[in-house]
Amino acid sequence: MGDLTRLSALSTTLINNYLAYIHFMRSISLIFKQFSKSVLLLACLAVWGFSAQAQGDAAKGEGLFKNSGCNACHKIDVRSTGPALGPIMASETDDKWLTHWVQNNQALINAKDPKALKIYNEFNQTGMPTFPQLADGDVADIIAYVRADWKKMEAAKAAPAAGGAAAAAADQGPSNIMIIGLVAVIVIAFIVILVLNRVIGTLERLLAKNKDIVIEEEEVAEGEEADKYAGLKKLAKNKKFVFFVILCGTVAMCSWTWVTLWNTNVHTGYQPVQPIKYSHELHAGIMKIECQYCHSGAFKSKNASIPSLNICMNCHKAVKTESPEIHKIYDALGYDPETQKYDESKAHPIQWVRIHNLPDFAYFNHSQHVKVGGIKCQQCHGPVETMKEVYQYSPLTMKWCIQCHKRTDINMKGNAYYEKMIAVHDLIKKGGKVTEAMMGGLECGKCHY
Repeated sequence: MGDLTRLSALSTTLINNYLAYIHFMRSISLIFKQFSKSVLLLACLAVWGFSAQAQGDAAKGEGLFKNSGCNACHKIDVRSTGPALGPIMASETDDKWLTHWVQNNQALINAKDPKALKIYNEFNQTGMPTFPQLADGDVADIIAYVRADWKKMEAAKAAPAAGGAAAAAADQGPSNIMIIGLVAVIVIAFIVILVLNRVIGTLERLLAKNKDIVIEEEEVAEGEEADKYAGLKKLAKNKKFVFFVILCGTVAMCSWTWVTLWNTNVHTGYQPVQPIKYSHELHAGIMKIECQYCHSGAFKSKNASIPSLNICMNCHKAVKTESPEIHKIYDALGYDPETQKYDESKAHPIQWVRIHNLPDFAYFNHSQHVKVGGIKCQQCHGPVETMKEVYQYSPLTMKWCIQCHKRTDINMKGNAYYEKMIAVHDLIKKGGKVTEAMMGGLECGKCHY
C-alpha cells in the first residue's frame, strides 16, 4: 500500500513538473515574441533613420557635379572662380536655401536675401549661372557629394596616415557589420520562436496522452508514402498566410506597374549609334564652336535644325581630309577631294538618328526659349561640350518643364518681344484697337508646327 502511495505521489509530482515546465516555456516564448517585436520596431526605426539621414546620393551627385559644369567654377577645398564649396555646405545646414541658391540665385539676390547678398558682394557682384533644370533631388545629391568629399578631406588632414582610412570609414555611416548583425539577431529570434513552439506542441501532446485525450493526427496507410507537399497544402489552408501572400503580391505588382507607367517614354540616357562619329567634346568643347553655328535654326525657328553638310565643309574641305569619318561626308556630298568637284548624281542624305523627341501633342519652340527667354542650350541638353557622343541628358517630361518654368525669371528689359507685349497692353488700357497681328498672329509657327 505504501508503494502505491509513493508511486501516486511521484506521478503527481511529474505531472506538476510537466505543467510548470510548459508554463515556463510559454513564458519564455512570449518573452521572445515581445523581444522580436521590439527588434523589428528598432530595425524599422533604424532603417527609417538611415534613409532620413541619407537624403542625397553622393555617387549620383558626383556625376551631376561634373556633368552640370559645377567643377568649372568650384572646387571642394580651395577657392577657384567661385568659393570652395566644402566649408560652405558643411556650415550651412539649410538645404532648402542651398537648393534655391543653386536653382535660381538671381531670385534670392533680387529678393535681398542676406546670405545671397553676402556671397554676391564678396565676389565683386559676379553673377552665378542659374540651374533651373536641376530638380530638388539632383541638388540634394550634389550637396551630399560635396559634404561627403569634404568630410573625407577633413578626416585625411586630421587623422594620421595609419588611421586615415578608419576615420574615413567612420564618416560613412553604419557599417555593414552592424547591419548584418541586426538582421542576424532578427533571424535568430524567429528561429528560437519556431523551435519553442515545436517543443511546446510536443509537450502538450505528451500531456494530453497522459490524460487520455485523443489527438487527431493524419496517419499514413501501409504501403503509402508520405505526401511531399503536405506542408504546402497545410499552408494553403492557412487563411492568414494566404492573405499575407496575396497582399505582398498585390503591393509588389502595384509598385512595378506604377514605376513602369511613370517611366513610359522617358528616355534619359538614350544614346543611339550615329552614322558619323561626331564629337561634340572636340567641336563645342575644345574648339569652342558656338552651338548655333551648326544649329542655326535654334534662335529663329521652332526647330534647332540638323546642320547641313555644307557647314561641315567650311572647315573639313581642308581639315582632317584623311579621316575615314570625313570621307563619309565627302561620299554623301558626292565630293572628290582630289579634284575638289561635286557630283550631284552620287549625293545622298546622311541618316542621322534623332535623340531628343517630344510627343506630337507637345509644342516646343526653340526661338522662344533661346532668343526670347535667353536660355542656354546646356539647360536642356546638358553639358554637350563634354560629350564625345550626344545622349539625352534631361528627362523632357511635363514635370521637368513645369519646374523650370516656375524657377526661371523673365528679364523684360531690352527684350523686343516683351516690349511689344507691354505696348499692346498699354494700348488696351487706353481703349485702342488691337489686332491679332499685333499679338504675334502672323508668325508661321502659330499654325505650322
